Amino acid sequence: MAQTKTILRALAGETLETPPIWMMRQAGRYLPEYRATRGQAGDFLSLCYNSELAAEVTLQPIRRYGFDASILFADILLLPQALGADLWFVTGEGPRLSTIQSQADFDVLKPASAIHDKLSPIYETVRILRRELPADTTLIGFAGAPWTVATYMIAGRGTPDQGPAHALKDTKPALFDQVMERLIEGTIDYLSMQIEAGAEVVKLFDSWAGSLKGADFDRYALEPVKRIIAALKAKHPDTPIIAFPRGAGERYIGFAEATGADCVALDDGVTAAWAAEHVQKDGCVQGNLASSHMVTGGQSLVEETRRIVDALSKGPHIFNLGHGITPDADPENVQLMIDTVRGT
Repeated sequence: MAQTKTILRALAGETLETPPIWMMRQAGRYLPEYRATRGQAGDFLSLCYNSELAAEVTLQPIRRYGFDASILFADILLLPQALGADLWFVTGEGPRLSTIQSQADFDVLKPASAIHDKLSPIYETVRILRRELPADTTLIGFAGAPWTVATYMIAGRGTPDQGPAHALKDTKPALFDQVMERLIEGTIDYLSMQIEAGAEVVKLFDSWAGSLKGADFDRYALEPVKRIIAALKAKHPDTPIIAFPRGAGERYIGFAEATGADCVALDDGVTAAWAAEHVQKDGCVQGNLASSHMVTGGQSLVEETRRIVDALSKGPHIFNLGHGITPDADPENVQLMIDTVRGT
């Protein structure tokens, strides 16, 4: 069945008449059924670690919309928690972690090989999904890329400019490299286990790649992803990998070739026409409708969706947003987007 799945065909380089479609954060707070299930779980982390409920919220947008792919419901910060960082969520503000500012802070972390007991419920969620997803729906696993995860581990929270991580890499480069190395090792092990549990595709989210410039981008965004992909391909040569260096701008050019990624996901800071000329020539691209259209809807959503589909129609393309859907989105606008892509 795998070779007939549209996402896998696009990732293999096939140009399809109608691009397959899924949506980042498609299981989330914009859906009433998600909010009900999260209430049942009690809190966000409890939902992530409850395999049955995490599978349920992963399946909800598939039932409602019939996306071509489903992405595992989890969070990029589960890996640092499994490595020994303290993690909690503040309502209305987001995640908080214990920070790494010194060698002593780093030394309390566990080795990458010790993550799997904590993350075993995530692998069970993957196994449930492989049993319960429709036969033509691709299952995507994921992890955060090391730079992005490191920014949270160093600052203890999300920051506007990732300043604490930049400061640590500039003032204590040896310590920063240890953090990155541990995350590279852990990410390889984590994604490999997701694949063994049944993920058919995996994606690396580097949400803060855009704050890295010049040689720093190569060293901390490109090279870690290249190493992770090479290790995964050695173990799982048939598993496609999507890379998302959000905010990369001109550095999207050549990123797939340099890292070995089968597909590069694009944010909405670049146009689809530009991507068709400069990025899609190297293979599949994913994206890149602005998520604000899921709030505003209307004719502008229809026109921009058509423009993206048309611009990327001459090569392999997976339709998606340029970033995750926001909690204030209207579920009806999601359906309008899907109908527009599929011409229904």
